[in-house]
Amino acid sequence: MVGRAAVPEVIWARPERTGRGPRPAYTRADIAAAAVRIADADGLDAVSMRHVAAELGCGTMSLYNYVPRKEDLFELMVDAISGEHELWEPSGDWRADMLRVGRQTRALMRRHPWLPRLMSPVYGFSPNALRYLEHCLACLDPLDMTYGMKLQLVGMLNGTVTTYVANELATAERSRSLPWSEEEENAVRIAYLGGQLASGAFPRMAAAFTEDPGPIDLEAVFELALNRVLDAFTPRG
Repeated sequence: MVGRAAVPEVIWARPERTGRGPRPAYTRADIAAAAVRIADADGLDAVSMRHVAAELGCGTMSLYNYVPRKEDLFELMVDAISGEHELWEPSGDWRADMLRVGRQTRALMRRHPWLPRLMSPVYGFSPNALRYLEHCLACLDPLDMTYGMKLQLVGMLNGTVTTYVANELATAERSRSLPWSEEEENAVRIAYLGGQLASGAFPRMAAAFTEDPGPIDLEAVFELALNRVLDAFTPRG
């Protein structure tokens, strides 16, 4: 492929466009925005160099002058979405700020349902990702621990949000693919579960459902998950 390196490289260390000639017709931001539009509309599997080139109105091979690999295209996409993070002046309450970070990340992933599939430490040091990480560390300034531990906190929080949202999206996708409603399926499964618990074979599970018969408050579960992560890093005094 045109411009593809034989050794590992970082897309951000490359010039915007390789080769000679007139001023580049597109920027990386243009290319990332086109790829994001495709992914938002049709899913990540629809993103290809050919489709992005068509979205921009250029030839596929000419796009390789800007982006040598599809993996680089994915990195541009992740960086573009990282730029959507709101970076506020830290409040001085590190827990409140990190809860806000977690909620904002969840909302961002819901806007771009393909994003959890691309969450990887490999893409964690792009320009916008670095600004996001610096912001998180600024929010954590009041917390007396090493930067290594603070980065662990950010990583665990992001991992929790990513896992939770991926499960939300998978559940929603499954529901859309079924020929019956979610309520109909839940009714059948609850009836089956009730019969199993009434059999006496699962006394602890029966006790658990007696304590809290549901339904599960998924918003409360998400908040609990975030707080459990932060609890692990809260100094014990």
